[in-house]
Amino acid sequence: MLSFSRDFNFDATAAQQTIINNALAAIKDEKESGRIGYYELPESSLAIIDELALESESNSLLSSGKIKDIVVIGIGGSSLGIKAVDSLLSQRVDTTAKLHLFENSDPVNISQTLSKLTKASSLFIVISKSGGTIETTSIFKTVIAHFDLDLDSADNERVMVITDSGSALSQFADNHRIKQFNIPDNVGGRFSVLSAVGIVPLTLAGYDTRALLGGADTFMDALFSGGEQHLLEKACYYYENAEKSSINVLFSYANDLENLTKWYVQLWGESLGKIDRAGKSVGMTPIGLIGAVDQHSFLQLVIEGPKDKSVTFINVDDFENDLRIPEISLKKIEKTDFINGKTFNELINAQCDATRQSLIDNGVPTDGITISKIDEENIGAMIIYYELLTSLIGSMLKINTYDQPGVELGKTILYANLQK
Repeated sequence: MLSFSRDFNFDATAAQQTIINNALAAIKDEKESGRIGYYELPESSLAIIDELALESESNSLLSSGKIKDIVVIGIGGSSLGIKAVDSLLSQRVDTTAKLHLFENSDPVNISQTLSKLTKASSLFIVISKSGGTIETTSIFKTVIAHFDLDLDSADNERVMVITDSGSALSQFADNHRIKQFNIPDNVGGRFSVLSAVGIVPLTLAGYDTRALLGGADTFMDALFSGGEQHLLEKACYYYENAEKSSINVLFSYANDLENLTKWYVQLWGESLGKIDRAGKSVGMTPIGLIGAVDQHSFLQLVIEGPKDKSVTFINVDDFENDLRIPEISLKKIEKTDFINGKTFNELINAQCDATRQSLIDNGVPTDGITISKIDEENIGAMIIYYELLTSLIGSMLKINTYDQPGVELGKTILYANLQK
């Protein structure tokens, strides 16, 4: 369960309600027309789970129980969502296999990750929506060479591919009779975590992906059925204050939320940093912070620096861990003894509350999301919450939320430079 709070006042005027209604109508049209496909994933991806159950029976490596490492080769939208869910759940769920991610061209990281793996225990999943992502194909070649994979033999059971239907990677999989799953054409990479991109590796690792999809579906149904008004009002507030509060900070109070925060940064930055229909640059710069660590680094800037930021706090109500501060008094630092006996759960949430109040007292607009506990259902709701919020604001800003011309420009330059 998610609960929401905010300190900024928002009593929608007639004009603001019109903005909200128009944005809601716009994303309803995106959904019902089929132009944008992520809205359908909480239901359509259930079929992927069923397909994987059949694959696990027919694939001799999976059926043998020898696969203990699910190795994902992908970058950006092909890795961030997977990593976010895994980092939140890995310490809370007894999984059947461990997830490993190759997601950067860093040679040291590639070598270190390779050293942790054995061919016998590994299943490799290559993810690229376009099918030609240079980082992904380069790492895949390295994996093939390192493990001496013969993809025209039984080793083809050791590889899966997730890509657009008909892409170069899809054709490669067909050529080697490698199992492939396709990403819907109308689902962009950064909105794809609830597609095969996330569902395949997370299911194979042993997570309850039905609950993940169910949490997303329940939240989205509530929005389109007239509920979750707070989300619509938050979108309108952000839109109307986009120039004044041009930086949006997500302050997450749990180490395990760090990768969800990184996923949000890509989703927010790549979707909303655009040129609108009038030729004006728009968008809000996303920044991810982790509490309580960043109270000692970034907080000073937020409080006394330029008042150009809004801050969303995420905290976990129940960490399901009762670790307590010992009843120990240390000479000369007895002033901290008042905290003795309290749980760290209480401490980190008190830090969250105090930090938020310090911002409110200094005129920084804040809102909060409290996660009752970390489980698949709540993570699914968080994912769809931010995807819907992004789509709503994109509609209000009158931009194409789903393209990324700036990213494509960088790829074009990279390809040209490497071919010299």
